[in-house]
Amino acid sequence: MATYGTTSTPEAGDAGSRPAMVEAMLRLEHAEALDRWVDRLAPAAAALVRDQKVADLLHGRAAGHAAHPVLTDVPIGTWTSAFLLDLIGGRRSRPAARRLIGAGILAAVPTAVTGLAEWAATSDQPSRRVGVVHAAANTVGLVLYTASYRARGRGHHLRGVVLSLAGLGVVGGSGYLGAHLSLARKVATRDPAFAAQVPLPDEVAAGIGTTTGAATGTATGTGTGTASLAQAAGLAPTGTTADDGGTGRHVGGTEDPTAAI
Repeated sequence: MATYGTTSTPEAGDAGSRPAMVEAMLRLEHAEALDRWVDRLAPAAAALVRDQKVADLLHGRAAGHAAHPVLTDVPIGTWTSAFLLDLIGGRRSRPAARRLIGAGILAAVPTAVTGLAEWAATSDQPSRRVGVVHAAANTVGLVLYTASYRARGRGHHLRGVVLSLAGLGVVGGSGYLGAHLSLARKVATRDPAFAAQVPLPDEVAAGIGTTTGAATGTATGTGTGTASLAQAAGLAPTGTTADDGGTGRHVGGTEDPTAAI
């Protein structure tokens, strides 16, 4: 995949020429003040994926790649649909809008759990910092939508609409952070077969995912054995990649904030 522009290293080019959002994300990735929140969340996240069968389920092993990005479509879709009904549906659509908000609240639970499992499998600190903010924003959004659901049920429709609009704004911003983790930071678990066919730069550097042919997808890299619980908890060195070769678990991430996408 390609990067925007012609520079590929932090030293190359003028930092002032980068888009404002890029600068903001780089600052967030290097915000050491977030490390204490990372440390607080790490034990709970590690405990969540301690059992391999549970980890496989939450990481979407049967599908071959992370389950979390797919599940996010449900709460975002239902809440966006509720917004459209509030906007153009009229009075008759109010019950349907409330039901959609309720469905999104229910769907947010497995979405959050799988997201925490992905975060547990992320070893580089910049991604973990962004992930903590992403999780906090999603929590705020869920609280706002829950308050909207209750307000609507008590007949306070306007208050419910205002709360849901605030929730949609927060969730939208959090969605940007999630996209940054998936697309810019390459944070996601996936089957080693996919790493063999489309290796990322850090996988190649680690000797993981080099191939003998795209048709067979046979990995010839060295691999590192089963990812340890310490790595799942973020205690392994940052910027590492692990491929267990047997359980179908693959962990990616990169320390270079401007690494090629």
